[in-house]
Amino acid sequence: MRQPLIAGNWKMYLDIGKAIKLTESLLAVVEYLEDREVVICPPFTMLYPIGRMVRDKHLKLGGQNLYPAAEGAFTGEISPDMLLDCWCRYVILGHSERRQYFHETDEFINQKVKSALAAGQERRQVNLTPILCVGEREAERSAGNQESVVAAQLSGNLAGLTAEEAGRVVIAYEPVWAIGTGRTATPQDAQAMHGFVRQWLAREYGAGVAENTRILYGGSVKPENVDSLLLQPDIDGALVGGASLKAESFIRIIKYEV
Repeated sequence: MRQPLIAGNWKMYLDIGKAIKLTESLLAVVEYLEDREVVICPPFTMLYPIGRMVRDKHLKLGGQNLYPAAEGAFTGEISPDMLLDCWCRYVILGHSERRQYFHETDEFINQKVKSALAAGQERRQVNLTPILCVGEREAERSAGNQESVVAAQLSGNLAGLTAEEAGRVVIAYEPVWAIGTGRTATPQDAQAMHGFVRQWLAREYGAGVAENTRILYGGSVKPENVDSLLLQPDIDGALVGGASLKAESFIRIIKYEV
């Protein structure tokens, strides 16, 4: 059975005081939800203080990005080991906002995925799990090209990975037209794409990888729609944006009922 995963992407919001208060509210709830995994992904400036709060807890920490090098003269960037130093266990890669505003290519995202998977193996014996985001734009869906677009992203972002490495990646399907817009794919449309992604994984890496890979849905996930989305057989969790910034709404999402 795939353990459901709910991840909150805080993007460039909150200050440290508000982040700590929100984390305290989540800790009071998450420790009792042993059948699902919950991850929060604050801005980089908050990782260390939040990491100290959650390092021995069921609530997990993730980064919003990384640079695919162990160290170097890369002003403004952060390495995989720096994330691990802050007790991160996950990192979001390939988000549509990174693709759109920072012009990240599939090849560059592929380098990041490989760098995350390689991090910590020798020195720390811990994993940094990529949450790889894929998804089509509205015009691409209107033209009926959503599957080919997502397949091309998966092919480019996972290029060169072994089946074992691919099996350590979490996939997040985020239709670009639903991110931050209030619009959400119907449960049926979301399930159709999740099923397609699982079929693609089976063809490329085998049935075992496909069956065990967690595929999340992202795109205006909120308390009103999370139950119907998570009811679908191939949707294993959610990558939540705006609704993860308020304790009441995010707690309702992580306590989804199916």
